[in-house]
Amino acid sequence: MRRDIEFKTEDGVTLRGWFYPAKGVKGPAPTVVIAHGFSAVKEMYLGDFAAFFAEEGIAALVYDHRNCGASDGTPRGHLDPRAQIDGYRDAITHAQSMPEVDPERIGIWGSSYSGGHVLVVAAIDRRVKCVVSQVPLVGGLETARRLIRGDHWKGLRAAFAADRAARMRGETGARMPVTAPEGEPSALPTADTYEFFTEFSRSNETPWQNEVTLHSVELFTEYEPGIYVSRISPTPLLLIAALEDHLTPFDMTAAAYETALEPKKFLALPCAHFEAYTGDMFKMSAPVQRDWFKTHL
Repeated sequence: MRRDIEFKTEDGVTLRGWFYPAKGVKGPAPTVVIAHGFSAVKEMYLGDFAAFFAEEGIAALVYDHRNCGASDGTPRGHLDPRAQIDGYRDAITHAQSMPEVDPERIGIWGSSYSGGHVLVVAAIDRRVKCVVSQVPLVGGLETARRLIRGDHWKGLRAAFAADRAARMRGETGARMPVTAPEGEPSALPTADTYEFFTEFSRSNETPWQNEVTLHSVELFTEYEPGIYVSRISPTPLLLIAALEDHLTPFDMTAAAYETALEPKKFLALPCAHFEAYTGDMFKMSAPVQRDWFKTHL
C-alpha cells in the first residue's frame, strides 16, 4: 500500500511524493527512485511503474520535481535540469535513511527529460547500482533544432536575452505554455505532446500546470545529458527508445547508446514518445525494466 512521503533537498526545498513498499520482502529491500519528465507530475502514470516494481519485491520512491506538482519551490514551473539532478541525489539520500530500504541497493528510473537526468546521476553518483532511462532527452540543442523552425531561432534567442536582462533588473521572468495547439508557441511544440497533456488533464485530477518559465526553455537548449552515457559503466544501463518518437528522436537515443560501455541493454518500442507509458507498450516494457532491476539490484 503506497503512502505519502516528503523530504527536504540539501538547500531546504520540500519535495513530496509516494513510497511503495516492496511486497513480500522482510527487512530492507532494493529500491528505485522515480521522477517524471519536462513539467510532468507523478500522477501521470508513474504510479503504474512503481506499483509494478513493488509487486515484484522492489520498493519505489516516486516524487515531483521542485517547482512542480505537490512539491514546493518557486518560481512555479521553473525547470532547471541541474536542480532536478540534485533532487534525484537528495531523493537517494532520503531513501537510504528509510528502514524499508536497503541503502546499498538503490536504482534510478527516469523518462523523457528525467530520462536524461538519470543518465547524468548514474554517471556521477556511485550510490546508484542500476539505471533505467526511458525515451530520454540526450541532446538539448539538437532536439530543439528539430522541434523549432529555423526561421524562429533568431527571435527565440532574442527573447532569451531580453528575459535574462529583465531578471537581472529584478523583474519577473517571462513564461510560456508547455504545450499548445499546433502552430501556437509552446515549449514542446508537437501534436502528441498537446494530446497527452490535455487528454490526461481532462480525464484526471492533476496538479499539472500548462506553463513554464522561458528560462526553462533556454536551459533545455543548453542541456546535454548524452555526453555522460560513456561514463555510466560499470553501473548497468537499460536504455529504452521509441521508434516513432519525434520529441526525443530514436536516432539520437540509439547513437547515445552506442557510446555506453557494458553492462548495457537496449529496448526499441514500436511506438511514439507518450505511448511508452501505457497500454501494450507498458506491458512490453515494464517486465524488461523489472527484470533489469531484479538482476542488478
